[in-house]
Amino acid sequence: MSDINSRALALLRIAVGVLFLIFAEYKVFGSGFTRGGGFQYWIDQFLHDGEAYPFMVPVLKGFVLHNATPIAFLVGYGELAIGLALVLGVLVRAASVAGIIYMLTLLFASNYPGVNAPFWEYFGASLNHLVLALCFAAFAIGRPEQTFSLRSLFPR
Repeated sequence: MSDINSRALALLRIAVGVLFLIFAEYKVFGSGFTRGGGFQYWIDQFLHDGEAYPFMVPVLKGFVLHNATPIAFLVGYGELAIGLALVLGVLVRAASVAGIIYMLTLLFASNYPGVNAPFWEYFGASLNHLVLALCFAAFAIGRPEQTFSLRSLFPR
């Protein structure tokens, strides 16, 4: 049974890694997100639509937008690094911790349901980032790199 669980966790790890490679592709190999204002567009959109948690608004306005180009490159290459680590099964724990931080940052920057929202809506509004954060938590706690990875091909 544990062999089946190891394979299932490894396949989930690889699937999440492929998603991150897809996310990274247009950011790293195109210029619209990093140098063309795509990153700034999304931050402005989060702020304009009231999607950022109130404590994140000054961070987004005062720090992120003032350093938009380097942060856009960090986002693109960060997604690429996370995706490669998960697909290849190397540095999975480190990539997963980075992934949790990234997902929580996105959650607080873009998933605010509003002041008068019932408690459950905070979770409903954040499903797109919360589910991936939970996957990263499972990868960080478990050993998904034991199966279907470069590490499993070259044991110590």
